[in-house]
Amino acid sequence: MYYRKVRFTPWQELERIQREMDRQFNAAFGERFQTTGGFPAINVWANDERQIVSAELPGIALEDLDISVIGGTLTISGTRKAEELPENARYHRQERGSGSFSRSISLLYAVDADKVEASLENGMLRIVLPRAEADKPRKIAVRTA
Repeated sequence: MYYRKVRFTPWQELERIQREMDRQFNAAFGERFQTTGGFPAINVWANDERQIVSAELPGIALEDLDISVIGGTLTISGTRKAEELPENARYHRQERGSGSFSRSISLLYAVDADKVEASLENGMLRIVLPRAEADKPRKIAVRTA
């Protein structure tokens, strides 16, 4: 069986504690105190060559979006502007939030920050994070003596 060695970071423990606190608050008070897993919704997948992060960002302008890779953490942040209502109008229901947001995720392995690519199309952000050459697994040839 093949086991992959994963590097531990202190952020992983903080994220675990945050998830547990969210679970406890949601069990006691419902989802009105939910603080993670909110906006934007994110999917992450990886193979040996790269990690792909996709995020739902409807209504976000490109100039209101900031993406950074620092160390082993990817951060997506920005601002969703509030919808302007016509004069004398008021909300009957308001489920879409507005304001600043930020999501950070721990990367599975070191990436080549100079080759990271991001695209925003139809409200979907796609970030391709290529694995750093120095971090790629190397095949070791075994010689006989």
